[in-house]
Amino acid sequence: MAKRALSCALAVAAAAFVVPASAAGTAHASPPGTKDVTAVLFEWNFASVAKECTNRLGPAGYGYVQVSPPAEHIQGAQWWTSYQPVSYKIAGRLGDRTAFQNMVNTCHSAGVKVVADTVINHMSAGSGTGTGGSSYTKYNYPGLYSSYDFDNCTAQISNYQDRANVQNCELVGLADLDTGEEYVRSAIAKYLNDLLSLGVDGFRIDAAKHIPATDLANIKGRLSNTSAYWKQEAIYGAGEAVSPTEYTGTGDVQEFRYAFDLKRVFNNENLAYLKNYGEGWGYMSSGVSGVFVDNHDTERNGSTLSYKDNANYTLANVFMLAYPY
Repeated sequence: MAKRALSCALAVAAAAFVVPASAAGTAHASPPGTKDVTAVLFEWNFASVAKECTNRLGPAGYGYVQVSPPAEHIQGAQWWTSYQPVSYKIAGRLGDRTAFQNMVNTCHSAGVKVVADTVINHMSAGSGTGTGGSSYTKYNYPGLYSSYDFDNCTAQISNYQDRANVQNCELVGLADLDTGEEYVRSAIAKYLNDLLSLGVDGFRIDAAKHIPATDLANIKGRLSNTSAYWKQEAIYGAGEAVSPTEYTGTGDVQEFRYAFDLKRVFNNENLAYLKNYGEGWGYMSSGVSGVFVDNHDTERNGSTLSYKDNANYTLANVFMLAYPY
């Protein structure tokens, strides 16, 4: 599973490459290797994900489906509410524990493994009652965390050239967990192990750059299955104190430069420039890189291609699925 190509519900595009073996006079596709393409079904409820695994993803040959964070979170219909957990119960607005378990089982039956987006860097930014009925305040989550479990810096991150500021202060005002603390590490590992007990095959670690790599390695070492797939969100920034390469020792790392540069080349430059795309451009090695054309953040801020780019967007996804990096 060297290459991790992420595509947002492009089952139709993938299916277009399937050539019936009996078709006379046509070129045949190479035999499939390891199924390493992930369909990111961002904000799909778990019942719908289950149906998609059966009807589209499995038949089209997808290896994985990535689902949005399943933990209980703050209330609200906006997508970003899923990224403010208030407990580790499987009780978000996309489905309860039963729906999640059914989704995992159904996808497995269709030959599709499941990656869960997990939010373990922080909790919420306010107070109230969560989607599963849990009461909370910014630094107090009864039965889970108290004020002692958060980093001492309660200011927002303001300097990406300062490692301590990036990893100990608050990402957009969200209560930052002290992942160097024994109890916090064990609580996070307990949550991930619970997901593994439900059959989850791997994790996307949200905001990994804001968690020291040693802390993540410690947490992963506590898993009941330490070989579970592990993909970390660590956005490259020139001159920044924290580098994505620090995280390759524990698993794959999302290579954001791949998506950023793809937009520039496909919209404004010569496609021949892509002949040595990947390590030749200074990216992380192919074997540890998770690549994508766009994700839920970049499609909103305009830093990558999106569906608004029409044919260029489609062609970029075809390139990503076909190119060996």
